[in-house]
Amino acid sequence: MDRSSRKQTRLPDRRTLLALGAGAATALGAGSVFGAANAGQPPPKAAPSPAAMARSRAARARSQAPVTRDEPVEPSPEGTTLVGVASPRGDADGYRRLEDGPGWKRLVRTDLAEARSGRAEKRRPLTAFVQFTDLHMVDVQHPLRYEFLRPGAETGAAWRPQEALSVPAAVSLIERVNSLRGGPATGEPLSFVVTTGDNTDNNCRSELDWFLTAMTGGRLTPNTGDVDRYEGVHDSGLKLYWHPDDDLRDNDKALGFPRIPGYLRAAIRQVNSPGLALPWYSTSGNHDALPGGCYAGSSFFADFAVGGRKLMELESEAEAARLWKALDSGDDPKGELYQEVLRSRTDSRKMRRVTADLERAPFTRKDWVRAHMRRRYKGAGPVGHGYTEANLAEDRLYYTFRVAEGVTGISLDTTRLDGGYKGSVSDAQLDWLERRLREERDKGTYVLIFSHHTSTTIPDGGDRLLSLLHRNPHVLAWINGHSHKNRIRPRRTFWEISTASHVDFPQLARTLELADNGDGTLSLFTTLIESSAPARTDFDDLSQTGLASLYRELALNAPGARTGLEGDPDDRNVELLLRKP
Repeated sequence: MDRSSRKQTRLPDRRTLLALGAGAATALGAGSVFGAANAGQPPPKAAPSPAAMARSRAARARSQAPVTRDEPVEPSPEGTTLVGVASPRGDADGYRRLEDGPGWKRLVRTDLAEARSGRAEKRRPLTAFVQFTDLHMVDVQHPLRYEFLRPGAETGAAWRPQEALSVPAAVSLIERVNSLRGGPATGEPLSFVVTTGDNTDNNCRSELDWFLTAMTGGRLTPNTGDVDRYEGVHDSGLKLYWHPDDDLRDNDKALGFPRIPGYLRAAIRQVNSPGLALPWYSTSGNHDALPGGCYAGSSFFADFAVGGRKLMELESEAEAARLWKALDSGDDPKGELYQEVLRSRTDSRKMRRVTADLERAPFTRKDWVRAHMRRRYKGAGPVGHGYTEANLAEDRLYYTFRVAEGVTGISLDTTRLDGGYKGSVSDAQLDWLERRLREERDKGTYVLIFSHHTSTTIPDGGDRLLSLLHRNPHVLAWINGHSHKNRIRPRRTFWEISTASHVDFPQLARTLELADNGDGTLSLFTTLIESSAPARTDFDDLSQTGLASLYRELALNAPGARTGLEGDPDDRNVELLLRKP
């Protein structure tokens, strides 16, 4: 739904929404993202948009420089963190600026197999691809966001000053991938991108549309509610939050955050995405499936999400700390304490009136699949981005896909729908996985596992999953996210590769290349990449690219943000050796 059509939408009043409940609230106005997988015809053709033309240029560039396995592209580190990394300059005190810093060299890890001499000359590339994880495309004006927990949170995760720029930043990452001609270690052409969850932030339709449009190409406007102005915490008048557009001496400006006139208008301005020039596959995370990434869905949350009130502040830091502790511990999976706080403050002055918007309605797993299968979101393909009619019919989000000849990918669903940000793998899914692994073993196929949660964040079913993978040595790697930190661990027979997020600094994605060394071993190369936006920022540059640069620098300076998320050197750019099964 574009800006002009949203102006004409008549929203039901609060009483009607309460009567309808979550399911009907989600269905109302659902045509912008959901509906039957192939329902309707494509919209009439119009003059090509800048996004369409950019995508066409990327496709032409690839077609004019064809590469094959017989004639691979010469491996090149250009465009990766092997060459350079955005790095802080100056003193650690106060607001820090970024500049181009030295790259991270590649290390060789021999935890699972020895590195034999001469392997590079014998090496045969098998596949090369890219992992995105934890993009967190955020509707920062959503009524269910819990920014007001900031005073009581032990980390900066309750609210990040950079979040309003998540969409142009994600597009800049897409532009980076489109600029890479091949794998930086082997030169093998990149064949696809896979996401490993938390593509969106708050289980709402607006974020899902932004994610799918950015990935497949097109114009999108990262704004809900009032079509002409921002209605969130950045202009609340509360010192608790950074106010970029005015002179309020807020807490973040006291730490050196800048005043940037025009920031909020730029943050809700239309964004143009070229879309990925590569096919891509999708994996769901807890923030995709649950309100706030941790609460089980309810009719109350569905009603509040599309309504016209937003809580900006609590009475005390102690109350914020109590709510944060319940969220962080997982002791309130249904969000009962959160609902109590919202209900008790319906008429409070701390509850701001905002423009109601049905695009903030939650979505179900079936809605998620339907949206991925819509023709408008096909892009470079495949239709469904891994999901099929079987996923829709069986109401499941796990599937297999072909990575390359002799290599199969398996995407798992590790979110628990009864609430909580930690992971879960059901017995039914594990039984299905066991059958799939047996089939791939019988075919002599290597397997790569993709999920959102890590081995250490799945209390329910995680031990059985690890045991199952250990019994199947043709599983070479388990690739995931969730932790927002780079970490690579040997798991007896395979490597577990966890990649940092694209919301917290240093905001990274990862290329992966698999090769047969011709000596009884395999090499799995991992190379980190940043978005294409320059490291240096200019506070006067509010272009799409300028905002993407600012997103990274604001993340570096976010108060309470975790540090060390880049991981150790052997968690970054590495060659991981394995014995051939």
